[in-house]
Amino acid sequence: MASLWSSLERDVFNPQKKRLLENIRVWKTGKKKKMSILCVVVDAFRPMQPFLVKVKVDRGEQYKIAYKWPLAELKLVDGKTLNQASLDFDLQFDKVYKWTTSSFDEKKTFIRCLWKLNHRFLASSITFVNVPSCAAEGRQRSQEDRKDTAEMESQEELTVYQEMTPKEAADVLKLMEEYEPLVNNSVAFAEQLSNDLQVLDEANLRAIISSEKQVTQLMGSIDEALVEVDRMEETLQIYDELLGSVKQQMDHIHRENSLLHHVISNKTRLMDEILFLTTHLDLGKEHCDALSQADLSSPSRVKACIAAAEALSACMNILIQPGYRKLQAVAEQLIMFETLKQNFENSFIGHITNIFELQGNAQVPALGQPIDKLSAPSHGLHHEELVPYTPLMAWLKSTNPVLFCDLPKIYAQNLSRLYDREIKAFFEHAKTFLLGRRKGSLQESAEKPMGSRQWCRWSLPGSREGLQDTPDKGNVVRMLEQVLRELQPLCTAEQQFIEEFFQLSRDAADLQVLEASASKEAESTASPEDPPCAKPRSQLEEPTTHLLCEIFSCLEPELRGFVDVCNKVHPFGCLQVLVALNDSIFEMWGSSSALPSSFLNTVLGNMLLLAKSSFNKYIGSLCKEIEEAKVPSKMKGGILPAVIHFEEFVNFSEEVFRTARRRGELDKAHLRLASSVFSSINSLSSANLKVNTDMVMMENFYHIHCFLCQKKIHCLEAKKIEAKQRYSEHMEKYVIKYLGQPLEKLNHFFEGVKARVAQGVKEEEVSFQLAYSKQELRKVIEKYPGKEVKRALENLYRKIHKYLSPEENLLPVVWHAMEQEFIRQYQEFEDLIQRCYTGSGIAMEFTMEDLLSYFNSITLSNM
Repeated sequence: MASLWSSLERDVFNPQKKRLLENIRVWKTGKKKKMSILCVVVDAFRPMQPFLVKVKVDRGEQYKIAYKWPLAELKLVDGKTLNQASLDFDLQFDKVYKWTTSSFDEKKTFIRCLWKLNHRFLASSITFVNVPSCAAEGRQRSQEDRKDTAEMESQEELTVYQEMTPKEAADVLKLMEEYEPLVNNSVAFAEQLSNDLQVLDEANLRAIISSEKQVTQLMGSIDEALVEVDRMEETLQIYDELLGSVKQQMDHIHRENSLLHHVISNKTRLMDEILFLTTHLDLGKEHCDALSQADLSSPSRVKACIAAAEALSACMNILIQPGYRKLQAVAEQLIMFETLKQNFENSFIGHITNIFELQGNAQVPALGQPIDKLSAPSHGLHHEELVPYTPLMAWLKSTNPVLFCDLPKIYAQNLSRLYDREIKAFFEHAKTFLLGRRKGSLQESAEKPMGSRQWCRWSLPGSREGLQDTPDKGNVVRMLEQVLRELQPLCTAEQQFIEEFFQLSRDAADLQVLEASASKEAESTASPEDPPCAKPRSQLEEPTTHLLCEIFSCLEPELRGFVDVCNKVHPFGCLQVLVALNDSIFEMWGSSSALPSSFLNTVLGNMLLLAKSSFNKYIGSLCKEIEEAKVPSKMKGGILPAVIHFEEFVNFSEEVFRTARRRGELDKAHLRLASSVFSSINSLSSANLKVNTDMVMMENFYHIHCFLCQKKIHCLEAKKIEAKQRYSEHMEKYVIKYLGQPLEKLNHFFEGVKARVAQGVKEEEVSFQLAYSKQELRKVIEKYPGKEVKRALENLYRKIHKYLSPEENLLPVVWHAMEQEFIRQYQEFEDLIQRCYTGSGIAMEFTMEDLLSYFNSITLSNM
């Protein structure tokens, strides 16, 4: 223990200026593998603060502090010693630490140390439970402390002294120096001090006797002062009696002045209230006339009515005391104000309703007249006609919200009729521009279903083929973008007008809250490919949106119908519609003139979702047609129709999406179509073709790989790698299958040799097998002289050249692969002869050089 104590002090605590009080070896309860040392230490300098330190011993017998707790953070010590001695104890800091020690005495000593430090430094803030020895010791210790305290107090009372001041100390030293010779003789020195004391006492007595006369004189002066004070008190009493009557008179005057002040104050307040009422409850005659007549026929009279209405509101909104309303004049004036207000409200509502009805019944230009440019209707004149009445609308909203709530509904009911006619005419014009035909042709195009399209070669927009019956102005993307550009100012202007005219705009704080909540919901519900403006309609459930939905009730159905026509104009029309809607929505969202909660953005968001759905359905139908397409049994090879259709779609879509801002849907479509094409090619393995299936699959996968390398589409990189892998696999199968034909018997012979070796026959014993003897080998080799091998290779070349498509230029690649495989087989045959027929002198009748010359001559003769 001594060595452990000294080691801990020397290596751990002395460098940290700590003093070790107690230590104990412990481990966590239930885990005896890891031994630790708990140490109780205090600072070696003041103020001393106690700590509990956990020390670990590493493999090199080096001590390391694992954790340190201030003892002030210790809340509870549980000794777990009630009925029997236990080696476990708990220490509770922020959490409970359960420890077990090897010695009960060490545990008692450690807990006693904690108990002492608790009483000395922590004012008994730590709770000790299940520690009976500490409790008894605590009671005994408290009695001893009280006893020691009493003894110390008594000693302090006995030994109380007053410290000398520096001056007194100097006087004592001076006295000691003066009588230094006598200090050595204590008896003489004491006598000298006694004599000096007697002399001082005599001097004090003489001083007291000499001051007695002065004391007598002082007492006489005090008696004279008391007599003068009595005389002054009598004089003051006389003056007080004389002033008593004057005080009564002054109090009476003060009361009179106070009453007079209250009268003046009341008159002033009364005059102020009368002036307040007459000033603020007085409506000018010109204002009364303007409100009574309610003439809104000219701008000047409208301004007069606005001023009169504002003056009336100012009079009616004045805060007056409830008692004033009982005054007859005030009551009559308020009744007059209410009558003027109600009459003017009815007149104004009738006037503005007539304007709404006239605007709703306005005529729309006929479709029969020639139009050179597509343009949406403008309601600027209608808005300008209503703008002067905006202050009166605000006044009506503040004075009578119930009547005001009906006006937006009336406006929407009347204007919706006008917008229905104008929007329908606008989309009729757009369809005419798109198709270049009249109404009958439009109906024929609308009745033509999308699913009736048959597979054909659709050329790109830049080529003339495939677009002979579609005029230049019928371009789907350009026309749809133009329609959306024309609709944006129409809807934005109407939304801004109704927000200002009907006071529907929100405060800035409300708008921020709306945008924050809308963005959070859009992030949680929308897909990553959705634009930020495609918000659910539930986010815009507010008066403005309700009003716009009623005004533009036919906009979404007409736009949906126009999108359907766009889908049917071209086989890939849904692709063009998706691009146009995506770009238009992002362009509107980024525009500074677009509103954050634009009604048109919401409609376009719904159209975009519809376009995505149509596009996905179309891609699904294409994938299904590709996968279910049957290859004719008479097919002699070449590129499959599914591969050609896939190329046409990719070429067209890449051209359309060349400037698109988002292409997530297109990438998904490319992957789906590519997977379907691969599946269609793989289905050839089960088809009964007159040509080799591996050759056809090799050609098609090679064609797809070359096409994807040319296009460099990022999302199809994996498909490009897969296509390369697949065409390599099928080319290997094709080469192996056709390569066995020139040396068929020789190939079968050596396959049997390899089978015998694989079955466990030793290589040197293979020649003793009857079917694979040396004589049989010589017979097989004699059947394949050099001329026969060259003739067989020429026939193989002509056969490959016959069935391979010349467009893909695969013949050199396949022929080179066959050359490499043939050389590998030749080397393998030579190796088997050397290993299994050693010393027989048997060799092939053509060498490697002959084989290379055969391939070179065949290649050169067919170039």
